[in-house]
Amino acid sequence: MAVPDDPSSDEALLARYRTGDAAAFEVLYARHRQGLYRFLVSLSNKAELAEEIYQETWLSLIRSASQPQGRASFRTWLFQIARNRLIDHWRKHGIHNPLHDSYDEHLHAQPDHSAGPEQQLSLSRDQARLDAALQDLPEDQREVFLLRLHGDLEVPQIAALTQTPLETVKSRLRYAQQKLRRLLAEEVPV
Repeated sequence: MAVPDDPSSDEALLARYRTGDAAAFEVLYARHRQGLYRFLVSLSNKAELAEEIYQETWLSLIRSASQPQGRASFRTWLFQIARNRLIDHWRKHGIHNPLHDSYDEHLHAQPDHSAGPEQQLSLSRDQARLDAALQDLPEDQREVFLLRLHGDLEVPQIAALTQTPLETVKSRLRYAQQKLRRLLAEEVPV
């Protein structure tokens, strides 16, 4: 893939890193670390596993001499590496339906310490409701929703990454959004 003219683009930063510019990697890492980690935590349901795959993803990128292929953006390529590492982990451990496992840790959002206790409690309940609603989504819908949310990927990029027809991705995303709206709109028992 040709390096774009924009010296701050992900692809240009990766090319600069490959020629020994460590600061370029720091910019890439800072730009993508949060979305990638949130995607892995949400998809794997296990903070410890997400951390392991997260580290493996960045190590793979560092060790690799390749660049994003074809029309794939750096972001799509990075999330593809992460997704492949997670799938490899599940296969290696014989996990067939890992997205329905329960998990104890919720590391999606950092608490806002400037908020009062009532607001923190409300935010915590909202996060728990969102986590529960995400767990109720079918695996394929959850994956495309999380790629869109945490990966900030466009629908065509998600289709390419998951090797799924574009219309199927659109449908999965639409159904996920509808179900989440419905689940989150339900009254919470007090």
